[in-house]
Amino acid sequence: MIIGVPKEIKNNESRVSVIPFGVESLALSGHTVLIEKNAGLGSGFSNEMYENCGAQIISSASEVYAKSDMIVKVKEPQKKEYSLIKEGQIIFTFFHFAADQTLLMEMLKSKAVCVAYETVQQNDKLPLLIPMSEVAGRLAVINGSKCLESNMGGKGKLISGVPGVAPANVLVLGGGIVGSNAAKLSAGLGANVYILDINMDNLRYLDDTMPSNVHTIYSNRHILSELLPKIDLLIGAVLVVGAKAPKLIDRDLLSIMQPGSVAVDVSVDQGGCMQTTKPTTHQNPTFIEEGVTHYCVANMPGAVPYTSTISLCNATFPYVKDLADYGMGVFKNDDILCTGLNTLNGKITHNAVAKSFNLDYTDPLKLL
Repeated sequence: MIIGVPKEIKNNESRVSVIPFGVESLALSGHTVLIEKNAGLGSGFSNEMYENCGAQIISSASEVYAKSDMIVKVKEPQKKEYSLIKEGQIIFTFFHFAADQTLLMEMLKSKAVCVAYETVQQNDKLPLLIPMSEVAGRLAVINGSKCLESNMGGKGKLISGVPGVAPANVLVLGGGIVGSNAAKLSAGLGANVYILDINMDNLRYLDDTMPSNVHTIYSNRHILSELLPKIDLLIGAVLVVGAKAPKLIDRDLLSIMQPGSVAVDVSVDQGGCMQTTKPTTHQNPTFIEEGVTHYCVANMPGAVPYTSTISLCNATFPYVKDLADYGMGVFKNDDILCTGLNTLNGKITHNAVAKSFNLDYTDPLKLL
């Protein structure tokens, strides 16, 4: 198979989808790997490093797309890439279709085989989403605490406090991978942390494993209305696989937070869990609504491309290798990878994606 790796072009996105060790493994198995020139530079991998592992360096994205049977990316195709995608071409990347109907319709029109990292599911876990969720959860705290500084429009509060001055209060919505990482880092910095979820088994686990300054609470609107007036940093970490995130924080709830508080919505990739959420970029990461500074960057891990790239590739590469080795036949024999199949032959093949827009769902096994 010919595998293409284009350079990411989303705003301030420097990650790359395949690193040199992956190229070497694919080449040894007889596959051809095309790397767009400078695709890995932002993550610390030179063109020469790729060439030494057996890749061909290609000067343009259009040539990479034209020659490849499978495209492996990090972020969803951008508008200028839509026309480059071919019918039947496998596109393996983060799509987050539930937050972008235009992207979904373009991919359906292209009749590409869209395999989404974020919906690949194994025993109720999301193995390809976990690495970036770990990064995003930690970055949410780092960026949120920075936004609390007065020069960033915040209330001027140090998240850790100091002797004689109380630390910040942090509220994390969701006790999954993002939420647990956010809570752990916040607690490590000395904050007073509340983590809310509706899964009691998850809350019990977090209660057993988190430090004593992390408080686990069953989530409901009443408890939110009690907690939000004293919260300095709110972190949204809610996920429904393949679907839009539920809006847990409406404008009324947001308005009871103190001016200068901060809201970081990691769920922005799936539409956000706050009514006021709108996607921002690393260049212009924040905006203010109801006196609360919002940080809603849709590709947070892109700010640390070296760490993010290696962590992501550690998880994705076995699946890249299976797709390269077995092609479309892999979906008939690999139930895990089949859960990542979002579109095929112009049809939606993931039920949650279809439900997000009240569109028809087609069982992928009927199309294979």
